[in-house]
Amino acid sequence: MQEISIVLKEGAKAPSYQSKQSAGADCYAYLPDGEIVINPGKSALIPTGIKMAIPNGYEVQVRPRSGLALKNCITVLNTPGTIDSDYRGEVGIILINHSDVPFTVKHHDRIAQLVFAKCESAVYNVVSTLDETERGCGGFGSTGV
Repeated sequence: MQEISIVLKEGAKAPSYQSKQSAGADCYAYLPDGEIVINPGKSALIPTGIKMAIPNGYEVQVRPRSGLALKNCITVLNTPGTIDSDYRGEVGIILINHSDVPFTVKHHDRIAQLVFAKCESAVYNVVSTLDETERGCGGFGSTGV
């Protein structure tokens, strides 16, 4: 198991797994001085009060919480978001409200989940042609519904 060093603002909550086999750790809103209302069709950057040092060769993916999506139509706008291993600023979560009613985010609300994942860099080689495949240039929906 890898370790991630984190720094918490006073009163912030560290990400936490809700069960032993959870893939994602819940991430909490850091709003000690109030709350943020996200109006229908709008998005907002929600602070978490955490900074982290992710080991090189890894990323932390920011993903929606299924309960917020199902019950409130609230999701993470840039899903999955990526926190790179060289980022040291405060983690912020961009939530969007797809419902038709305002949604209020309060201090310590669980707003997203963080998934720790290995990632590799690639070398992008410029060539004049690509090898042929059965799918070829078929795009969205080209393999059926």
